[in-house]
Amino acid sequence: MSPAPTDAEQVELANTAFYEAVERGDFEELSTLWLEDEVSCVHPGWPVLTGRGEVLRSYALIMANTEYIQFFLTDVKVTVLADTAVVTCTENTLSGGPAEESGELGPLVGQLIVATNVFRRTREGWKLWSHHGSPVLAETDDGEDDETPA
Repeated sequence: MSPAPTDAEQVELANTAFYEAVERGDFEELSTLWLEDEVSCVHPGWPVLTGRGEVLRSYALIMANTEYIQFFLTDVKVTVLADTAVVTCTENTLSGGPAEESGELGPLVGQLIVATNVFRRTREGWKLWSHHGSPVLAETDDGEDDETPA
């Protein structure tokens, strides 16, 4: 009989389930992973979204307009303090937009996003309280940033 997973392992599983639900476009599963309480989300380039309804609507919109998305998570770090946990990671994202007129998937785009996911312990397990994703600026061949900060 294997030992029960630690809190950190349970949080990492909840974090993985979040990304897998987005990859599959499984809105029902995604909905079960968020707290029923006041939640918040920042998608790269978006304003802060607050409240369960607003956050879940944003994911419905993203899923409806993304034919393909895959996350390769790196630099995953889990910190648990009592009933709150923070996961930081790098989302190495590969995504494709809606199909072209020919019916083929739109061009695939790769992006690096650093993310912070905050979880709270509930009777049903660890649930997302907040997600914040920020794009990583890529360097060009001449060492200059592709984007300049505002």
